[in-house]
Amino acid sequence: MKGKESANAFDRGTRRQSIVAALLGEVFRGRYRPGEHLVTQELAERFDVSHTPIREALIVLSGVGVIDLVPNRGAIVRRLTAKDVREVCRVRRALECEAVRSACGRIDLAALNEIAADLKRSIAAPMRSASRFIAKARAIDARLHDLIAVSAGNALLAGEIGRLKMLFRAYRDVAWDHDVASNDYHRLAGEAHEHLAIVEALLVGDRRAATRAMSKHILSGLKYWGRALPAVAKRNRKAMVRSTGHRKNGKLASSDVAGN
Repeated sequence: MKGKESANAFDRGTRRQSIVAALLGEVFRGRYRPGEHLVTQELAERFDVSHTPIREALIVLSGVGVIDLVPNRGAIVRRLTAKDVREVCRVRRALECEAVRSACGRIDLAALNEIAADLKRSIAAPMRSASRFIAKARAIDARLHDLIAVSAGNALLAGEIGRLKMLFRAYRDVAWDHDVASNDYHRLAGEAHEHLAIVEALLVGDRRAATRAMSKHILSGLKYWGRALPAVAKRNRKAMVRSTGHRKNGKLASSDVAGN
């Protein structure tokens, strides 16, 4: 009986996590706009679940600041701005830097060596398929950050990182999608080198270098996370159009002068 209850609880948790991940990605990609209502009945039908996991998922989304749960109005999508991204990155930096500092000297070196080998192969190999490269990068990213969190020796810290990691990874995934769509792979390549710096510092037990490398890693991702948000991306596209228009006008003006 207890085993069945445990399995059911696991299934409920897995369903809830899947729904949260799906909705996070859709909010960040602009499918749901600021001010839009997330209707429990519609979501339950879409995900083919009861109302309970939907309500639980909405509570999680509210807890990470993506929606507001308003009495008598329900779940409303918040407007996410570059300021929100900065605040998320500051929180992540504080948590992950403390985790890597605490994990140094107690982390599994064999597991770290495996990650280091995968990172070096990823850096050395030419990228023939963006989707395959991203899938590998995503897996390595999750392995490294999860290993550091569980090795910190602080259950509360690991729990808080676990609570927020779905939010962190949703920002990451949307940013990577944006980079691929823009044919810009600088961040993907840079992230592998940043991860390797963290791993190498942990392998030699250099707590200060590991913390510094983690801080650099979080901060360098900030601009990539922010520019992928729908509002920021839209503003950047408008700026690019204006800039292109100005350049065209400048060329026309020059040719007109030359023609005269």
